[in-house]
Amino acid sequence: MTPYEADKINLVAVEPTPSREEAEDAVRTLIKWAGDNPEREGLKETAARVVRSYEEFFGGYHENPEHMLSRVFEEVEGYDDLVMLKDIRLVSHCEHHMVPIIGSATIAYLPDRRVVGISKLARVVDIFAKRLQTQETMTAQIAQTIQTVLEPKGVALLIDAAHQCMTTRGVQKQGVSMVTTRFTGAFEQDQDLRNRFLIQAGQN
Repeated sequence: MTPYEADKINLVAVEPTPSREEAEDAVRTLIKWAGDNPEREGLKETAARVVRSYEEFFGGYHENPEHMLSRVFEEVEGYDDLVMLKDIRLVSHCEHHMVPIIGSATIAYLPDRRVVGISKLARVVDIFAKRLQTQETMTAQIAQTIQTVLEPKGVALLIDAAHQCMTTRGVQKQGVSMVTTRFTGAFEQDQDLRNRFLIQAGQN
């Protein structure tokens, strides 16, 4: 079973998608709950704007990350060293509080006869980021999808992100970021290779 197929199974249990009108009504209810009037001038269009923003924030539910990696190139003249993409900006949302997770991802893989366009790696990050997430789960999903589809000798992934559920509420600790990593194949087995990745990612 692929990661995307597992995602689809998990989503089957979700009830049918509400209409846009129902979604906008839900936003108006929250505005009332917060203590304001959704019909006052400054808030009249807020419900529609929030729903449009959610379509952008959570667009990853409607895209297939495996399809994004399906076009590969085999004319690489025997290149078999690191392919690394650094500092891919990501914006996700915490599944516990639905507030932003903002940071960056660094991806590397050791190709085995074929490579993929680098923009596709960034798109895979976006697809998983644009869902309700924990950073740990997102890290595992991105790395495993690249490993499954490209079948490289190994994948390394590091995500460094700030969670607004920690910086703007709760303990309210500013300047704190969370770092997660996932290594597969050669990166998991070879400490020197893993260290090389971490140095180039700016972590050592």
